[in-house]
Amino acid sequence: MVRMERNALPDWEKRFRAPRVSLPEWAEDAPARSLFVSNATGTFELYAWDRTTGEQRQVTDRPNGTTDGTLTPDGEWIWWFSDTDGDEFGVWMRQPFTGGADVPAVPALAPAYPAGLAIGRDGTLVIGRSTDEEGTTIHVVRPGAGTPEEIYRHSESAGVGDLSHDGTLLVIEHTEHGDAMHSALRVVRPDGTTVAELDDTEGGTKELGLGVLGFAPVAGDARLLIGHQRRGRWEPMIWDPLSGEVTELELDLPGDVSAEWYPDASALLIAHSYRARDELWRYDLATGERTRIEAPAGSVSGATARPDGSVEFLWSSAAQPPQVRSTTGEVVLDPPGETAPGSVPVEDAWVEGPGGTIHALVQKPAGEGPFPTIFEVHGGPTHHDTDSFASQPAAWVDHGFAVVRVNYRGSTGYGRAWTDALKHRVGLIELEDVEAVREWAVGSGLADPDRLVLSGGSWGGYLTLLGLGTQPEAWTLGLAAVPVADYVTAYHDEMEALKSMDRTLLGGTPEEVPERFEASSPLTYVDKVQAPVYISAGVNDPRCPIRQVENYVRRLEERGHPHEVYRYDAGHGSLVVEERIKQVRLELDFALRHLPKSPELPSGPH
Repeated sequence: MVRMERNALPDWEKRFRAPRVSLPEWAEDAPARSLFVSNATGTFELYAWDRTTGEQRQVTDRPNGTTDGTLTPDGEWIWWFSDTDGDEFGVWMRQPFTGGADVPAVPALAPAYPAGLAIGRDGTLVIGRSTDEEGTTIHVVRPGAGTPEEIYRHSESAGVGDLSHDGTLLVIEHTEHGDAMHSALRVVRPDGTTVAELDDTEGGTKELGLGVLGFAPVAGDARLLIGHQRRGRWEPMIWDPLSGEVTELELDLPGDVSAEWYPDASALLIAHSYRARDELWRYDLATGERTRIEAPAGSVSGATARPDGSVEFLWSSAAQPPQVRSTTGEVVLDPPGETAPGSVPVEDAWVEGPGGTIHALVQKPAGEGPFPTIFEVHGGPTHHDTDSFASQPAAWVDHGFAVVRVNYRGSTGYGRAWTDALKHRVGLIELEDVEAVREWAVGSGLADPDRLVLSGGSWGGYLTLLGLGTQPEAWTLGLAAVPVADYVTAYHDEMEALKSMDRTLLGGTPEEVPERFEASSPLTYVDKVQAPVYISAGVNDPRCPIRQVENYVRRLEERGHPHEVYRYDAGHGSLVVEERIKQVRLELDFALRHLPKSPELPSGPH
C-alpha cells in the first residue's frame, strides 16, 4: 500500500521526498569515521557513518532540522550547532561518535551566531561568535583549561579560518577595513599574538579579497592554501606565514578555481567552475602537472581527496539527481528508498545586457512556445545558478512552465568585476540584467509576455518585490520567499554579519546614505505594484526578519492589493521536507489561480 501511495504522487513531490545525502566529511586521523547530512526521516539531520562496519546512525533529531556539524580530528566526537527554531543563534553541542548524550561543548560561552570553528589534535578549541552587542569575538580553549580565552574582538565581520596541523597557528578571516565582501587574513598564535598579515584590499581601497582554503594537513608544514582574486577571478595560492613566501599557481583555467590539499600535501584537488558547470583536476605541486579527474558534465557541489588517493565528489545535473561518486567508479553513499525522478536538461542563453553578456539557464517543458515562464532569481547575491539538480525549477517544468534563471551582475562564477558590480545601486543593477533576459525570452518566442512570473527566495525574494515595484508592467505576478521587503527595517533587525554586508553594498548605514537605502528598498515602490503578490516568511528569520516583511504586507493591505502571505515557524527557509512541499504547493496554486488561463496550464498543482 505504501508503494502504491508513493507511486500515485506527482513527480515533483517525489523529487522533494526522495532521500538525499551530502558529501561525507571524514575525520582527518580516523578516515573510516564520517559525518553526513540526510533527509531520510523527512527532516535534514546529521548522520554518523562507520565505513569499517557500514553502520550508520542518526546523530541529531530536532523539529526544524540540523545541518551544521563536524568531526574532531580523531573521530571521537561530533560537534553540531544548536539554535532555536531555525534562528541561527545558539551554542555548539557535542556527542560521542558511537552515540551518547549531547552536552554543551563549551558551557562558558553564551549563545551567539556562529563565526567559525577549529578543533586541534591536542584538544585546542577555537570558537568564533557574532552578536549584535559584541561584533565578532574569537575564543580559544586550551587543553585541560576549560575556560575560554578571548583572543580577538572587532565590530566588523570576521571568522575562524583554520588551525594548523600542530595547533600552533590560527588563521582569521577579517574585514576590519570595512569591506565585508573582501576579507584579509591574519595568522596568530593561540594566545592571539600576530605572526603575519596578508591583505590584498589595500586598506579597503582596492576590491580584492582573500579566502582560507586550509593549512597543509601534515606535521611540520606551516603552509596555508588560500584563494585570491589578483587576476580578476578566484584562484588558489600557497602562503607560508612563517617565511612570508607566497606561491601563485599557474593553472591556465578560465573560470573560478578553488582547491584543497591531498592528505599527504603532495598535490591539490582543484575544483574549476566555469559557465555554470564544474570540473575536477589533480595538481601535482612538485611537477606542476595537472591531471583531469573524470566526471560527467554538470555540477560538483563538493569534493574531497581520501588518504588512498581516491577522490569523492557530490555530482548532479539539472536532468539527473545527485550522487556521491568516487574515482574508484563506485557510488560512495547511496541513500535509502527510491531515487528522485529526473527532469529536463538546461540550455544556455547568452544575452547582451547593459553591463556585459549575461548567462541564463533555461529549462523548457514539452511542446512549442511561447510558454508561461517563471524567472527563478537566485539568492546571495554572491551565489550563482548552475547546471545542478533542483526540485523547485523541475516542479514548474512539470506544470508546463519554462524556467529561466539569470546569473545577474553580483553573481559569483563570472569574475570579480561581475560580482562587485552591484555596489551602491543595489537591486537595481541586478534587475537591469533580469529585464534584459526577460526581453530576450519574450522576443525569442520562449516566454508568453502575458504569463510571466518573477520569483525567488532570500535575495531572490528581495529582487522579486523590488522588480514588481520598479518594473510593474513587466510581470504578471510575483512569488517572494523570505525576502528583504523594507530595507531600512531589515538592516536594523538583521544579524550583525549582514549589517556589515549591507554597509559594504550600499556604502553606509541607513542614516549615512538614506537615499541609497530608499532607492533600493521594495517598500519605496509598493504603491506601484500591479501584479498579485505571494509572500512566504519564517517568523524566526535572522537574515530577512519578519517585522520588515509585515511592514510591506501592511502597505499592500492598505491599498487593497491582491496578495497572500504564508508565515511558518522556522528561520531562513525550512529543513523539513513536508514544509518545503507545502510551500511549493502554495506557490503553484497561487500562480495557477492568478495567471491567465490557457489550454496547457492545469487548474491547480498536481
